[in-house]
Amino acid sequence: MDEKPQTTLTDGSPVTPDHREIDPRTGQQKAYVVLSSEERAKGFVRPVREAYRHLTCGTVTRMGRALAETYARQPNFYSGTFCVGCGNHFPVGDKEFGGQFVWAGTEEYVGT
Repeated sequence: MDEKPQTTLTDGSPVTPDHREIDPRTGQQKAYVVLSSEERAKGFVRPVREAYRHLTCGTVTRMGRALAETYARQPNFYSGTFCVGCGNHFPVGDKEFGGQFVWAGTEEYVGT
């Protein structure tokens, strides 16, 4: 039986019920969930990439290491991500499913 992977917030603290609250100044969530450091230490199925480009506005957004490693360990972990240019969250995944981001320097869709 597959166990649900352990998660934390990016700072390693436990996931809180209010982590998805949006900061009106930045448009970002109060905190973001990532796979635990123990889970990420198991290895990656994709390269660790720290930047992606929003296809709509062209802005490149950089992310912290824990987020990047979560994508590398489990590419479909997130359903959306943040664009610093637009100041909002949008879907990830294949184009046919509404994905709006590719990894910087590639044409590979984030979340695939």
